[in-house]
Amino acid sequence: MQLPHLVVPALVALCFSDQTIPDSANTPPINLAENYHSQIDLSRYWVSEKFDGARAWWNGTEFISRGGNVYHAPAWFTKGLPDKVLDGELWIGRNQFQQLMRTIRDHSPEDDAWRSVRFMVFDAPGIDGHFSTRMSKLKQLINTTDLPWVQLVNQKRYNTHAELNTALQSITQAGGEGLMLKREDMDYLAGRHYGLVKLKLHTDTEATVLAHLPGKGKYRNLLGSVLVEEASGKQFKIGTGFSDAERTNPPPIGSTITFRYQGRTDSGKPRFARFLRIRPEE
Repeated sequence: MQLPHLVVPALVALCFSDQTIPDSANTPPINLAENYHSQIDLSRYWVSEKFDGARAWWNGTEFISRGGNVYHAPAWFTKGLPDKVLDGELWIGRNQFQQLMRTIRDHSPEDDAWRSVRFMVFDAPGIDGHFSTRMSKLKQLINTTDLPWVQLVNQKRYNTHAELNTALQSITQAGGEGLMLKREDMDYLAGRHYGLVKLKLHTDTEATVLAHLPGKGKYRNLLGSVLVEEASGKQFKIGTGFSDAERTNPPPIGSTITFRYQGRTDSGKPRFARFLRIRPEE
């Protein structure tokens, strides 16, 4: 099997040399992860925890979502942040995603709620150089900024894939989502590529809700399952992973949900699909 080709950094710089940082009306040119495979040369990668938060692009004046919308953080939260572009996650803690979304979606931010939020910085598109170089300069920048809610994501090295998987098990058991691998010699490149790799115990993806299907037994008069459709056109039902509150007030028809699954059937449908959350409108 032919392995995915890694983009050569020199070509990356050439292809994206005219790329500009967008203003708040545009979608930021963030990098996106490919899935892990065991043939990756770990000696070339830094590894960090994958945070279950909201991707946030700091453009020097405000936080922009992956979809190009503004997160209305309090003035005290952004005061003192550098004027350089930073890429990271707004995060409260493990298993706190819904609380986070309630906080950062508010156009009139509540100070008390935002005091639990941290900006976990994992890259700096506004700093020239390969990832290792950016991390060295970013560490100095964050230390100078000296805001307790702005934290540099810890990057580590692993010598073997066995060590990496042991770390994955430990993070997952503690409530973490997984691991992210960043290639040391890559410039910041928008789009999906093997300069950024995600590793999780389960596979997550998204689908659109087409219909609500009624429940039976203890779920009588509540949601039983949702009929969904993936981007590929595959349609199937998801009936697990919903809380009682979500069965009473299910994901709206037309909304996009994230679900977890374990492999696919011969027909391409996800096996053991389980609802995780409604994707935020970014």
